[in-house]
Amino acid sequence: MIGIIDYGMGNLFSVSKALERIDVPYKMGERPDELEGCDGYILPGVGAFPDAMKALEEHGFISFIKEKVASGVPLYGICLGMQLLFESSEEGGDTKGLGLFPGKIEKFPGVDENGKPYKVPHMGWNKLNVHQPDQELMHNVGDEYVYFVHSFVARTDEESILYATADYHVEVPAIVGKENLVASQFHPEKSGRAGMQLLENFCKVMVKQ
Repeated sequence: MIGIIDYGMGNLFSVSKALERIDVPYKMGERPDELEGCDGYILPGVGAFPDAMKALEEHGFISFIKEKVASGVPLYGICLGMQLLFESSEEGGDTKGLGLFPGKIEKFPGVDENGKPYKVPHMGWNKLNVHQPDQELMHNVGDEYVYFVHSFVARTDEESILYATADYHVEVPAIVGKENLVASQFHPEKSGRAGMQLLENFCKVMVKQ
């Protein structure tokens, strides 16, 4: 059973429908006691980082997420849900994150190294550059196009967590992972074959549903 963490800031409908398409049982919960005992978890996210951290705290999920990850339960963060797993974000001032990945969330500069402006947010289909094809999550996922919508980007010096990146004037960590903790900046449930393969790999290989 996959537990979808509902703290009021995720696109739960599209995630749940994607799990139904790959025949994976799930349940949603607004409080930790509603999701206790699941085999793996998905942390979706849409909106602003500070609001999301406040909502996670109000719903009692901050310690719950940290404890589950520390005990080895698989967790997959999606979009803002990925960003929340890092140490902090400059969105809305400096806001502390969950600290499960090393690095900080920063706004796209909007100007390239030659001083030429580019569009922010990074929105639409962009190609993955796979760095670690041998990871369980990356099975049968290659350098394919996936769907991004974000104005802030993860910055990290820890190359070992980069499963795949994308190029949008800067290097964008697209898929990150460390043991039982994985995440994608893009929306897998909206990213065609590659995205559905990622969800299936998480649910059926990492979680073994």
